[in-house]
Amino acid sequence: MTNPDDSLQAFKPFADIIAAHAQARPEAVAFRVEDRTLDWRALQGRVNEVARALLRDGIAPGDRVALLGFASLSYVECFFGIVAARACVVPLPVSASVETLEALLADCDAKLLFVDPDVGDAILDMTGRLAALQVVPFGRAGAEGGVYAAWRTHGQSVGQAVGLAGQAVQEGLSGAPLPQSQAEDPFNIIYSSGTTGLPKGIVHLHGMRQQQASRKGFFTPQARTLLSTPMYSNTTLMPMLGTLVNGGTTLLMRKFDAGRYLALAQAQRATHTMLVPVQYQRLLAHPDFAGSDLSALELSQSTGAPMDLALKRDILWRWPGRFLEVYGMTEGGGSCFLDARAHPDKLATVGRPAHGSEVFLIDETGRRLSEGQPGAVGEVVGRSPYMMAGYHNRPEATAQLRWLDEQGRVYHRSGDIGRFDEDGFLILLDRIKDVIISGGHNIYASDLEAVLARHADVADSAVIGVPSSAWGETPLALVVPKPGARLDPDALRDWVNAQVGKTQRLSGVELRAALPRNALGKLSKKELRTPYWETRGETSGETRDGARQEQTKAPSP
Repeated sequence: MTNPDDSLQAFKPFADIIAAHAQARPEAVAFRVEDRTLDWRALQGRVNEVARALLRDGIAPGDRVALLGFASLSYVECFFGIVAARACVVPLPVSASVETLEALLADCDAKLLFVDPDVGDAILDMTGRLAALQVVPFGRAGAEGGVYAAWRTHGQSVGQAVGLAGQAVQEGLSGAPLPQSQAEDPFNIIYSSGTTGLPKGIVHLHGMRQQQASRKGFFTPQARTLLSTPMYSNTTLMPMLGTLVNGGTTLLMRKFDAGRYLALAQAQRATHTMLVPVQYQRLLAHPDFAGSDLSALELSQSTGAPMDLALKRDILWRWPGRFLEVYGMTEGGGSCFLDARAHPDKLATVGRPAHGSEVFLIDETGRRLSEGQPGAVGEVVGRSPYMMAGYHNRPEATAQLRWLDEQGRVYHRSGDIGRFDEDGFLILLDRIKDVIISGGHNIYASDLEAVLARHADVADSAVIGVPSSAWGETPLALVVPKPGARLDPDALRDWVNAQVGKTQRLSGVELRAALPRNALGKLSKKELRTPYWETRGETSGETRDGARQEQTKAPSP
C-alpha cells in the first residue's frame, strides 16, 4: 500500500527555525518544564550560548555530545545547542544500568556529557570515573545549577568556570557566527530499547528530522503539547520537534505521574499529547480522571507499543478530541496511522500507510506479496522519506534491517507479522521472534492475548512459548489479575481454550503480580521466556531468537 507525500519542503536548520520564531514572537513561551519557562527569545539566546561554548571546548562538526537526565530547560537548550554547533546529540536512557551507559558512551565516542544529578548516585559515580570525557552537571530538581550556568555563559573550561560563576566574564565569542548546519549532518543517535546485547545506535540526519517535524496536519502555532515520556525516546522527540517547528509550546514533565499529568493538562489547557498505551490505562483508571477538564485536547497520539482493542474503545468513549494510533519504528520506514474516531470499525487494526509511506508484506523467502492477495500474511516492510541513515558502527545490523527492491531502493523490515484487510488497513499479528511454533503450526500470541483481554478479571497478560516434549513448544499465559479478583488458573485456561482453535490452545495459565515492561510500556517477552528455556539448558538470547526468526513460516493464505 502506498500513500504519496507532497508536503516535503526545502531544508531549514533547527537553529534558523528557532531564530525565526524568536523574531516573530519573542515573548511567547516555547518550553515549560514544571513551573519554569523559556520564551523564544530566551531559547534562542541559550541555544547560541551552548553552541558557542561547545565550539570553544573544541567540539567539531559530527562530534557526539551526550545528554543523560530528565526533562529540564537546561536539557532542552543543550539539545538544540548541540545541533546548532553541527554536533550530534546522543540522548542516553536514564533507565539503563551503569555498565550499559559506560558501553554506550564508548560506542558513540562522546566528547562531552551533560548529566542531571537526579539520575542517581551510582550513575554520578560512573561519570566521575570518566577521566577522558568532559562532564558538565546540571542542577538538581530541574534547576540549571551554577556549574552548568558558568560553563554556558563564560569563555572558560568547566573547572575554571566554577570559580567565575558570579563574574560577568566573556571571551568575545557571543557575536561569533555559528557553523551552518547541513541536511546530511548527523542530528542524533538514539539507542534502541533492545533486550539482547548492547542497544543499537539509530542515526537520524538533520534534514530528515526537519522534514519529519514539518509534516502538516499535526501541530499548529497554537499547540500546547504535553509530553511525559523520557527525553531519550523518539516518542518524546518527534512531537517535541513538530511542536517547535510550528512555533507552539511544549510542556514537559520530568517524570510521569497520572494525577500530576491530569492537573497539568487541565491547568495548561493542553491541546496535543503523545502517550504510550500503559499511560492511557493509568490515566483512565485514575480517580481524578472523571473530574478533570481535558476539553482543550485536539489531538492525542499513542505509540511505542501495541494497544489492545478494549483500551481503544475506552478512549473513544471517555477521552476527548481526535485520537491517532501511530505504528512505526524509530528507525523509520513504513508508518501507519489509525484515526480512531474516523474509523471506529477498524480498531483492531493500526490503520493505513501514512502520507509518504509505502507499506507491504514479504513472505519467509523475502518475496513481496501481491497487494491483491486476500488474507496474505507476511512480514511488514516499508519505506518513507523519514528513515534513519543506519545503525552507528553496526553495518551488519543495518544490512539485516534493509530490504531492497529491483531498483535498489531501500526499505526497512519491521520484524512484525501482519496482514491487510479488504480496505487496506494493517492488522498486526505478532513479532516474528515471538511467534510460537507448536507441532508445525504458527501460533500468534496476540490472538490469545486478545481473548484474555476480554475476561472481566484480567488486568494484563502475555502469552509465550515454553518447551514441550510433544510439540517443541506450547503457549503459556502469564496473567495479572485485576485488584481484588480471584482467578483460578485452570478455569481461565479452559475459558480461553473454549474460544480458540485446537492448535491455539493454552497449555496453562500462571498468575503474576506484574509483567516486566520498560519505561515506554514495552513488554519484555525475552525476559519472561528465559527461565523456562534455561531449565532445558537453552537460552532465549540471540542464538535461539535468531534461529526462531529463520524458521518461522507464515501460514499459507
